[in-house]
Amino acid sequence: MSEIELQGQPDVLIDVDAESSADMVTEELLINMGPQHPSTHGVLRLLLRTDGELVLEVTPHIGYLHRCAEKIGENLTPKQYVPYTDRLDYLSAMNNNLTYVLAIEALAGIEVPERATYIRMIMAELNRIASHLVTFGCFGMDLGAWTAFLYSFREREHIIDLFESTCGARLTYSYITVGGVTHDLPDNFIERLREFLDYFDPKLPEYDGLLSNNHIFVRRTANIAPVTAEKAIAWGLSGPILRACGPKWDLRRVSPYCFYDRVEFDVPVGEGRMGTAGDSWDRYIIRMLEMRQSVRILRQLIDQLPDGDVMAKVPRTLKLPPGEIYVETENPRGQLGFYVETDGSPIPYRVKAKGPSFCNLSIMHEICREILIADIPAILGSIDVVMGEVDR
Repeated sequence: MSEIELQGQPDVLIDVDAESSADMVTEELLINMGPQHPSTHGVLRLLLRTDGELVLEVTPHIGYLHRCAEKIGENLTPKQYVPYTDRLDYLSAMNNNLTYVLAIEALAGIEVPERATYIRMIMAELNRIASHLVTFGCFGMDLGAWTAFLYSFREREHIIDLFESTCGARLTYSYITVGGVTHDLPDNFIERLREFLDYFDPKLPEYDGLLSNNHIFVRRTANIAPVTAEKAIAWGLSGPILRACGPKWDLRRVSPYCFYDRVEFDVPVGEGRMGTAGDSWDRYIIRMLEMRQSVRILRQLIDQLPDGDVMAKVPRTLKLPPGEIYVETENPRGQLGFYVETDGSPIPYRVKAKGPSFCNLSIMHEICREILIADIPAILGSIDVVMGEVDR
């Protein structure tokens, strides 16, 4: 048996062996993280089952932002419903507009002018960059890197200004509509876009120095909650979180819509550069690499942009032929799909959205086991959910 003296108290002895051999009895505790919490990215409640600092299980509770968005689509004409699609993933509203109107146009047999399609792609890629910038800034802030948030919103402001000059809105746009876009680009839009791309391209290496290769950030994200390709497919994951696991699956490449078959770009995938393939760092870096590819796509779209009309001739009261359609596109957070069923009236009989955030969030229960409480913001931030799209 060994004994030690407490400093300053020579008469007090502690039996070290007896202390260490005693059985430590702990009690599990349920902790509510959210629905009002800065790192839950919206009104999301995570129920944590913990043992001290160790998280044994995470159960997401959703529904706090449910607004009957799909049911509303069954009571409005397609043009009237476009503004509601903005409010799903409100950080990539242009992409939401695009997916829904592509479904309606395919069902109604509407042929969109080429110039309108190019403008749609320009807006979608700009919105992809703006969305990823929010992810970059908020993810860094979740882990204590405040400067990243300031940098990202400085660059995002340039894109928002471009959107505002085009359609007058800064967050929810309703610019992409059935038949094309509401109106043509402003006179100086292309010049301002070129200036932004020339300005933004050199900023991306700065971001890598600020966050991507930051020692503390890497330690907080590398090897945290890795997801294998098999598990990602089994859980229906899509977008950057799927490509971080290895599959080179991007609808713009494997099933091109609009004119994505006319532009060249790479599909970044996770390689486990800082840890395990498919970990939180890989999920983060995919978005950084995708911004580079969006810049590359935008330069090509500018060069190819044709003249012409920006709106097809669509009747004021569009009667949809009886039938059904399902269309998916590659949104910043993954594959967004709209299912529309019609019975011959101007208002769809059934509207159903498949949001990538909903599917991606579902794996939290699977991967958040035997981790620390401090890892939860890192994992959730790397998944990057928008609750407006989860709850609908």
